[in-house]
Amino acid sequence: MDGLERVRSRNPSRRTGHSSIGRSLSRSSWNMEDVFSGSRRSSRVEDDEEALKWAAIERLPTYDRLRTSIMQSFVDHEIIGNKMEHREVDVRNLDMNDRQKFIDMLFKVAEEDNEKFLKKFRNRIDKVGITLPTVEVRFNHLTIEADCYVGSRALPTLANSARNLVESALGLLGISFAKKANLTILKDASGIIKPSRMTLLLGPPSSGKTTLLLALADKLDPTLRVKGEVTYNGYKLKEFVARKTSAYISQNDVHVGEMTVKETLDFSARCQGVGTRYDLLSELARREKDAGIFPEADVDLFMKATSVVGVESSLITDYTLKILGLDICKDIIVGNEMQRGISGGQKKRVTTGEMIVGPTKTLFMDEISTGLDSSTTFQIVKCLQQVVHLTEGTILMSLLQPAPETYDLFDDIILLSEGQIVYQGPREHVVEFFESCGFKCPERKGTADFLQEVTSKKDQEQYWADKRKPYRYITVTEFANRFKHFHVGMQLQSELAVPFDKSRGHRAALAFHKYSMSKMELLKACWDKEWLLIKRNSFIYVFKTVQIIVVAFISSTVFLRTEMHQRNLDDAQLYIGSLLFGMIINMFNGFAELSLMISRLPVFYKQRDLLFHPVWTFTLPTFLLRVPISILETVAWMAVTYYTVGYAPEASRFFKNFLLVFSVQQMASGLFRLIAGLCRTMIIANTGGVLTLLLVFLLGGFIIPKREIPSWWEWAHWISPLTYGFNAFTVNEMFASRWMNRQVSNSSTSLGVQVLDSFDVPNDENWYWIGAGALLGFAVLFNILFTFALMYLSPLGKPQAVISEETVEELEANNVDSNEEPRLMRPESSKYSFSADASNADGNPKNEQSSQFPRNEQE
Repeated sequence: MDGLERVRSRNPSRRTGHSSIGRSLSRSSWNMEDVFSGSRRSSRVEDDEEALKWAAIERLPTYDRLRTSIMQSFVDHEIIGNKMEHREVDVRNLDMNDRQKFIDMLFKVAEEDNEKFLKKFRNRIDKVGITLPTVEVRFNHLTIEADCYVGSRALPTLANSARNLVESALGLLGISFAKKANLTILKDASGIIKPSRMTLLLGPPSSGKTTLLLALADKLDPTLRVKGEVTYNGYKLKEFVARKTSAYISQNDVHVGEMTVKETLDFSARCQGVGTRYDLLSELARREKDAGIFPEADVDLFMKATSVVGVESSLITDYTLKILGLDICKDIIVGNEMQRGISGGQKKRVTTGEMIVGPTKTLFMDEISTGLDSSTTFQIVKCLQQVVHLTEGTILMSLLQPAPETYDLFDDIILLSEGQIVYQGPREHVVEFFESCGFKCPERKGTADFLQEVTSKKDQEQYWADKRKPYRYITVTEFANRFKHFHVGMQLQSELAVPFDKSRGHRAALAFHKYSMSKMELLKACWDKEWLLIKRNSFIYVFKTVQIIVVAFISSTVFLRTEMHQRNLDDAQLYIGSLLFGMIINMFNGFAELSLMISRLPVFYKQRDLLFHPVWTFTLPTFLLRVPISILETVAWMAVTYYTVGYAPEASRFFKNFLLVFSVQQMASGLFRLIAGLCRTMIIANTGGVLTLLLVFLLGGFIIPKREIPSWWEWAHWISPLTYGFNAFTVNEMFASRWMNRQVSNSSTSLGVQVLDSFDVPNDENWYWIGAGALLGFAVLFNILFTFALMYLSPLGKPQAVISEETVEELEANNVDSNEEPRLMRPESSKYSFSADASNADGNPKNEQSSQFPRNEQE
């Protein structure tokens, strides 16, 4: 009771209401109605129970208080039926069932309940007077240009690739032969993306929407020429880490096919961290304690559970799955070309969820509605709108053909055409602007469709309003100039003329560190992910082990001990041949790393560019977790072959041979990973990579002895890892007593020395340790080089826009105005075009259902 009195004196206002603690617990204060009212008694008991628990939590130390909350749940009671139970929980130890029950109870209908919950969250923030950090993105006079080839010169043919290599070398000297044209992708674009407002980016295909989004997210290709500047809260892009402050959501779905939807989002949440959530919670708890305010249990539990660092599965993941409608497929693998997984529309939502699961509230979203029906798109945009409005987020989203009900969810519109901004401002004034230009949107026409067609030369005439006047085509440049004199455009210019006051923006809104988490936390996340993928791909490693056992049995029957003698040089050559065969087999046992790594590179490059984790946190688990598998395969090979073939029976020779086999496997795995990191595609790896392997084998000293190798190739002999492996295997066997103590007739030297001389292997037993150390050194070196390759090399496939020769000739013949942009052609083989914001991977237009009637998603 002393705790209750302290709570009453601290917060008298809470004596009434849902969480009231002012009701007396004494039976003498009950009236007759209360005695026969079980529901009122149960409600009173529940309120007092909750109050006692809050009082107990408030007495905890700050660190524990920020990790302890109350979880409400209904339980069956024999007398009064359903009873609300208030359970004190540590948010770090919430299991999967607790999280799922909490989400199901709180978010029954995604759009409606999400808005209710966010309003509760905002009310809690406002009660203590905390202002959430916001981000305002400005771009001033942004012009982006590129050099593009003309006609078929940009096609990925063998002749063009060879010419590109030659021209790249000559380009260093300032010499250029290729016919190129200057393409302006964005031209003098200026605008403001305001916080707490949903902004829609509209424009016809090839208008530069993707380029604008990439420019704002600081993810432009470095070969582009950029003029103008982009600022966040007055800070230039070089003054902070823009890629952590904002997130670009691509229209391409790149995921690890073996991971489930929930595992994909959990890994993303672990890498992105909690941002400023913990700092916000700490300040909020301090102010509430000073003011004597007890929070609502569900809001408090959610905020504390989503502010915990280092948990493998966070409540924010379950929340994101619910609002995106992915909770029905959360335990299904994403899938890829070879594995069946979720549908294309669900995969698109995973791409969106992978970024919004983090703490970033500044999002640049590129065609997130591809593959989704209009009702699903509406649900997702509606939830994002609630997040923006109630948590002060900043979102710029491009959609190709949004349905009318989806279009109405946005606050601001940016209309982009031919690289120029035609309109930017409130959605309510966009139709008014075009009416002032003489064009009217028909009553039964969607506004979004009207905006994308009114600037088109082919479709513009149908919207001409005054039929009494002759129609004249209004160019994009004229629209852009008229907008500057429109009241919305004049207001925009006046806002841009006044620099952003940095004192208005909170420093916590921007990221000044490259990674959100500590290096050890990121390493642990990557370690867990790598171990998960090994378990999912266990068939590959089991098959490799079975394969090496089968080959070991075949090898032991070919080189059977009863047929292996130690009489002369010819008999010794059989032993050397068996050792050589074992070395080559274990060398190629690591070949599977090549295809496995190349298949994972697209996801890695995506996460590297998003600054999820450092490169070494990806390569180190890849290397270390393969060591136990390699040891198992080495045990299998040695157990089957060593004594069956009849190698030197000493135990020391056995374990030395074991170390060499293990070292060869580790060296080979590192080499194949390095080839994958350098070649980056299977086609190049199967040509350049195999060529490298052939040279390693040719110059290893066992196909032709070292003395027969030309002097100008001797350097290659000593950098071949197999040189050291072959010498070490041979020395380990031939220095056994049965070879060194056997004399050959008519010779004073031992048989072992003669064998070493015939293969031109150094006659020094120390060469075993030199060879073993060199193999392990090569294994480490190859993995280090693999790390550097992933760190500095980018995916193959340079973005390249193409202009047709006919267009260039027409422009030159007619001497057209330079303000008019040339029409672009994109070869179907290239999916990296600068302006490819209206085509899917198949090269077909992406049309979202614009009907107001929702259709079922094509699962």
